[in-house]
Order: sequence, then C-alpha cells, then structure tokens
Amino acid sequence: MKRLVVAAVIGTLGSTVVHAQTLRWASQGDPQTMDPHSQNESLTNQMNGQVYERLTSLDRQLNIVPGLASEWQQVSPLVWRFKLRPNVKFHDGSPFTADDVVYSIQRAQQKTSQVNNYAVAVGTPRKVDDLTVEFQLAAPNPIFLQHLNGLWMMSRSWSEKNKVTRPLDFAAKEESFASLHANGTGPYMLASRAPGIRTTYRRNPAYWGRIEGNVQEIVFTPIANDATRLAALVSGEVDFVLDPSPRDVPRLKNTPGVKVIEGPENRIVFIGMDQGRDELLYSNVKGKNPFKDVRVRRALYQAIDIETIRSRLMNGQSFPTGGMTPSPKGAYNDPELERRLPYDLAEARKLMQEAGYPDGFEVQLDCPNNRYINDDAICVALASMWAQLKVKVKVLAQPRVTYFPKMQKYDLSMYMLGWGGDVTDAETTLTPVMRNPGENGIGSWNWGRSRNDKFDALAAQSSVEADPKKRELLVKSALREWKEQVHTIPLHRQVIPWAARSNVNVVHRADNWLEVQWVTVGK
Repeated sequence: MKRLVVAAVIGTLGSTVVHAQTLRWASQGDPQTMDPHSQNESLTNQMNGQVYERLTSLDRQLNIVPGLASEWQQVSPLVWRFKLRPNVKFHDGSPFTADDVVYSIQRAQQKTSQVNNYAVAVGTPRKVDDLTVEFQLAAPNPIFLQHLNGLWMMSRSWSEKNKVTRPLDFAAKEESFASLHANGTGPYMLASRAPGIRTTYRRNPAYWGRIEGNVQEIVFTPIANDATRLAALVSGEVDFVLDPSPRDVPRLKNTPGVKVIEGPENRIVFIGMDQGRDELLYSNVKGKNPFKDVRVRRALYQAIDIETIRSRLMNGQSFPTGGMTPSPKGAYNDPELERRLPYDLAEARKLMQEAGYPDGFEVQLDCPNNRYINDDAICVALASMWAQLKVKVKVLAQPRVTYFPKMQKYDLSMYMLGWGGDVTDAETTLTPVMRNPGENGIGSWNWGRSRNDKFDALAAQSSVEADPKKRELLVKSALREWKEQVHTIPLHRQVIPWAARSNVNVVHRADNWLEVQWVTVGK
C-alpha cells in the first residue's frame, strides 16, 4: 500500500508544470511541524529555516555571520548587545523589531519548546530601543553565539493573532495554527503544507537580503522508499535528493544526467539504554533492570562488529568512533576519547556471565526508519550481533513522525538517536543529551535517563567556564567519565552523499543543510 501511495504522489509531481527556476527535491522523511520552536530535528529545522531567520546566520564553512542582527558586541562578561537590521519585514508585511526578538526568546524558553535549553542559555532579553536588544546572562556562557544561532525569530503580533504564543507540544500530538502555517522574514514563504505529501514555498519578493541562487519556487516531496526516491531523481521527476541510499551512490556516480555531492556530516549516531527504571518496559527480566549494570552495557558495546556495519551496510560511508560528540573537535580531537572499545565477543560473553546474564535476556530496540542513513538496517544488524550473547532483540522501526513522540514520552527500553547540526562544541551535546534530566531542557534528550553525578557536575562546570584551558579539562573529564560508564553506545559519524540533476548546483554543508537561496537550477 505504501508503494502505491508513493507512486501516486510521484505521478502527480511528475505531471505538474515545472519551470526552470523551480527546485523539486525529496527526502525519506517529512518535517514534523512548521512551529520553529517545537522540535529540534534536522530536517524540520532545515525546512523551517527557509522561512524563519535568526539574529545570526552561518556561512558555507559554518562560521557565524550577521543575520537579522547587523552587528553585536559583548559589553561585559554577562551582557551582549545586538543591533537589528532596519526595514526588515515579516511575510505578512509587519515590521521586525526588538519586541519580536524578546518575544521569540521567551517563547523558545517555554517547556514545550525543544530548543528551550538553548534559549535559557542566552539569558534574559531586554529591549533597548526598536532596533537594539541586550541579553543579560546569569553566568558566563562560552558558546553564547552558538546557542543564539539555534533560535528562530517569530512575529509577536502574528503569534498573538493566531493563538500560538506557546510552542505546540509535539509529543502530546498537539496541533495549532503554527503546525501548518508560517510567517518569517526569510527568503522563502510557505505557500502550502500537506503533511506526508508535499510542502511548497515561493520566493519572498520583499526579502531584505541578497539571494544568490535563482530558485523561485520550492516543491518538497517526502519519498520514504529508497528505490522510488532514486527512480524519481534518475527520471528527472525531482531535481535533488538529500539522502540517497549509500548502496546506490556508486550507481548514481555513473548515471548520465545525475551527480553526487559528498561530505562528512557533523553528527554522531548512537544507541541509548533505559537506565532510569527499576524494571524495563520491554523485556522478560522482571524485578530489575539489566542496563543499570555497566558490565551489560559494556558487553553489548564490545559485541558490535562496527567494521561490518561500516563496510557492508554503509558502503564505507561512515566514520566509526568511540566518541559522543558530533565532531571530533568537540572532544578537542583527543584520540583516547575517540577510540572505540574493541570488538571482543569472548570478553562480551564473560561480562554478561559476570553480570548474571549468561543466557541473555529479551529486549526491544526502538529505531526510526527514515531519519538516519540505513537506520532500521543498522538496528537489525545490531540485533543479529547481540544474538551471539543470547540477547534476543525485537526491533521496532517506525517513521520519524511516530518515533520521536514515542521516545519523548520515554516509552522505550533501547533506542537509536543521532545528534548533530552546525555546532562542533561539546556543550550542545553535553547539556541536552547527556546530563542528568532537570529543568530548562537539561537532559531533555537523555531518553535513557541515566544519572551520573560526577559527569553532571563536570559538564555543568564546563557550561559556565570562561577560561578556555580550564574548560577543555572539564569537557574532557566529563566525556571520559561518560565513556567509562558506557551510558550510551556510540556507532559512527555519517558521510552524507547528496544527489542532484546535473543542471542543479548546491552547496554541501557539514550540518547536512540545504540552503535553497544558494541553489541554482539551470535550463
């Protein structure tokens, strides 16, 4: 049935009148919501990022450059001042002012926001005048600009008019006007949104900035099936594919009319385990939780033949690692922190026996099937490897739209998660993904709900340490403690291949972000 639906969508797409300056692109997934503060997920951010903008922006090398703010300065260790661009308008024609900045930060700081930990980290915004905003920090923030760069600016008047002053609660399946509508200041305007079918944008004729490319219209179509997505590109029904399957890349490189653009992604893919409950939700072990035993966690890690995953599943398109930061730079390129525990079945079996599980146990592994490269196939491969420890793993693979709300409710025992984006610093992984769950988004993505007070104290100190050398020691010590306790099982960093028609020119960035205003579509 799914294939028929996809075919119908492709057929409709192929029958539309296509102009030279229309970019038709596809990915295996679909944006989760048009509310820019509700979800912190790469494709969702990428699509919303064509409409909404931030005070800062990123260039091709991920350097922070001016965005809606033309300039800024750190007035004191705890105060930052930003000068806003004049004459910027939202898509509904209303002016962009300091009131919108204060409102947007406060909205992003609410509990239903998945970027609230970033928003809280930038402190309290204050309007100085219509085009000047100051941020008052409670403590030094060594990566203030990186945190601010994750926060989209919304119109206060539009939000109040449409009753969307609070980010929608996606995990609770909440809907609001912002689910399907948008009003930003960006180079493209949302024209229509049909979840799971098609999302279209048109160029903003009143955009304040310079658009380098020639795309007038964007037509995005989610195509879950790898073969169908590939066929759409080869036939010319779509112009660009964000996520071709690695196994198809060699064929695409030899296909007339198609080109492959490759580059490493700033993202770590790992396996998490429920270490919070006294008894797992999905296991035959009763009265205790095997994942609370570091020997079990280490055994599972050492039973993974990562080279087989790299060579056979990923076609060499991955970098296996023992690190937990999206980029090695986050661990200051420390080789010890990057080194994996060795693949050693004999040692893994010994650890399982010492932990009291010589005959293994049953458990469920939740995975997305349209979020990361070969995500569900990797989970199936892991289940096969863990079977050698007599651990019987049931893999439950679901689309991202179902998967993420389930995980955010902690309805899990084991799970796959990828974490990355445009920031190479460890902070934006340590605080939301690894720290003990707490207030203001701390540990909000620590779905395994591990608690390690030694790690937490080191990570918390690193978040406010202004001295670079002292901070490096704190970050490394925190990462070393996490690694020793095997709170998560790192797998690899992805190599991201993009595929496009030969007449389409794009800029490949390490955050796997397609910036449409840089795209040109030829005749």
